[in-house]
Amino acid sequence: MAPSIPQLKTRTRTRAERPRLYKVILLNDDFTPRDFVVTVLKAIFRMTEGEALGVMMTAHQRGACVVAVFTREIAEEKCLRANDEGRRAGHPLAFTTEREE
Repeated sequence: MAPSIPQLKTRTRTRAERPRLYKVILLNDDFTPRDFVVTVLKAIFRMTEGEALGVMMTAHQRGACVVAVFTREIAEEKCLRANDEGRRAGHPLAFTTEREE
C-alpha cells in the first residue's frame, strides 16, 4: 500500500476593500473676501488660522488648492456645506470634489 499524501487545506481570507478617497478642492475666485474663505475653512474643515490662510493663499495664487482628503460621502458633504455657506453670504465661493488617484 502506498503512503497517503496529506491533503492541503486552502483558506480564503476576505479583506474589506479600502474605500476610495476624494479630494475637496477650493477654487479661486476674485470676489469672495479672503477673511470669509478663511472663516469657512476653519468652520467646515476644522483648520487652524494658519492652515486656512495657507490653503486660501495657495488657491489664490494657483487657481485651486486641495483642502483635504476624505471618503466620498464626507468629501461631498463638506463640499456641499462649504458651498452653501458661500451662497448664503452672497459670495461665489466654490469647492468641488475629485477622486484621488
